[in-house]
Amino acid sequence: MVSNLKSFQALRLIVLLCSALALLSCQIKTQTRDSVMQWHPFAIDFKGPDTAENASKNPFTHYRLWVKFTNGDTEKLVRGFYAADGNAANTGATDGNIWRVRFSPPEPGLWQYKATMYTGNDIALNSEPYAGKPIELEDATGSFEVKPTDATAQGFFSLGRLHTQGRYYKTSGNNQYWLKGGTNSPENLLGYEDFDGTYRITTQNRDGEAQSGLQIHRFAAHHQDWKSGDPTWQDGKGKSIIGMMNYLAGMGMNSAYFLTLNINGDGKDVWPYTTPNTFDRFDVSKLEQWNILLEHMQTKGIAAHIVIQETENERLLDGGDTGPMRRLYFDELIARFGHLPGLIWNLGEENGPAEFSPDAQTDAQRVAMADYLKTSDPYDHPVIIHTHSVPELKETILSPLLGLESLDGLSFQVNHREQVNAEVQKWLTKSDSAGKPWAITMDEIGEWMEGAKTDDVDPTHDSLRRHALWGSIMAGGAGVEWYFGAHQAHNDLTAEDLRSRHNLWSQTHVALKFFSEHTRYWAMKPINNQVSNERVYAFAEPGQQYVIYLPAGETTTLRLQDADGNTLSWFDPVKGGALKPWHGTLSGNTITLPKPPSNNDWVAVITTKSD
Repeated sequence: MVSNLKSFQALRLIVLLCSALALLSCQIKTQTRDSVMQWHPFAIDFKGPDTAENASKNPFTHYRLWVKFTNGDTEKLVRGFYAADGNAANTGATDGNIWRVRFSPPEPGLWQYKATMYTGNDIALNSEPYAGKPIELEDATGSFEVKPTDATAQGFFSLGRLHTQGRYYKTSGNNQYWLKGGTNSPENLLGYEDFDGTYRITTQNRDGEAQSGLQIHRFAAHHQDWKSGDPTWQDGKGKSIIGMMNYLAGMGMNSAYFLTLNINGDGKDVWPYTTPNTFDRFDVSKLEQWNILLEHMQTKGIAAHIVIQETENERLLDGGDTGPMRRLYFDELIARFGHLPGLIWNLGEENGPAEFSPDAQTDAQRVAMADYLKTSDPYDHPVIIHTHSVPELKETILSPLLGLESLDGLSFQVNHREQVNAEVQKWLTKSDSAGKPWAITMDEIGEWMEGAKTDDVDPTHDSLRRHALWGSIMAGGAGVEWYFGAHQAHNDLTAEDLRSRHNLWSQTHVALKFFSEHTRYWAMKPINNQVSNERVYAFAEPGQQYVIYLPAGETTTLRLQDADGNTLSWFDPVKGGALKPWHGTLSGNTITLPKPPSNNDWVAVITTKSD
């Protein structure tokens, strides 16, 4: 009897011990997830509070989800967001209990994550890590293996994160410099009929701007460019805008500029909110559909140049301050799209006061925006600002920003294209002198009513090619985007068919390919003072290579050091192709370039003889 009792007690002890171990195991259990490749988007869903976009407890302000990702000494704290039913892009759902985080792992290895969620009044705007009441989440911790990106990766998922280094952009995956070439129009790209909750509030009929009309974008001409296997939503929606990005990528372009908020602006058809009058509730299905487009752009190597506001609405949120509504807006953009490796934040189109838009943000408000984006974005994407077109306004608005650590560059607008080269040089010099070099891209060429005309009006684009494209790059600029003039067919608000500028994309690709394949442009500088003809541009890596752009019928002399024995080749800036060697001798400290192969624009490439 005693023996049986002892046996029973021993068995009971074993059962209790096993139960305790099982309970402990449950408490420390982590979720092991499938592997993912470096730079690729990785989403984790959590079952949290069951709520809705219009719930009395606002899901966008009353809850806060943070997820800490760690890999050795590397740590990223990433904000999560409300995702309704988890498939809102397809269902259009406005309610549900799914909360999501998106992550782009910057390096291979075994990553751990830990999610924390809190609730409380305006907790989403509270940066104190333990403020509010904690909410228990299932599978709040876990791990996943990140493999190096491989040959199957496409676009920025292969190139890695876009960032600035001095006056140029680079991609982290291959540590190579990146010259931008893309579209600045239509600026209301996201005013597209297949996105949920998208419509035009009123038409735009103001002097000095493009006429928007009633119809939002359809992009029907690009339906043909959608390919089998490309993404769609809601049973085939989105094919035309996805196809448009396929077309751009096929033309060798790598960037698209677009607004995420144009309430009170020109198009009046783009906002992330449930309504254009509600600034603290976000349209989940629309934003998920935006993400489908933006992730596809990444696979095609097209950077998302996100312009967060325009001059007419820069005081819409918090009177221009980085107050609660602007911070909430920024936080949602970062949470939902910050995982994209090819992304540029633009503080606003034509930011700052002008005669046509005097009610503008102040210097301090611009600084506050830049600082907040830089400190809140866990991936440290580039932060830039779009400028006004005239030199006087650039001086007033940009000078106080010189040396600002949180501002990485300028999205340049110039009213007279012949001034591009000098203007870019001027602001590169100013930013260098201030100790924070800016990457400057020529993104909106004037005059405002002309911009880049359609091919049927301007088939050769001679002045754009000479002054805005080659002129900006040979000033030390980091690339271009093309603005479609307000008084042109397919203008900056109404453009439906990007084939309307097919020749311009082709010539842009020629330039990008030339500088990437035949020069070390990041080590070069403008040397216009070494040529005798003021109508030509000169760009050099002194002692190594000299590039001279000669408009049709022009020639020049060039002052060189150690000119004897150098070689000359010609390059066609319109058609591209191989360099054409010139068989002759260049000697003396001042040389006269020989006659080009034909009476068209040509680029002379002079290479210094190696020792």
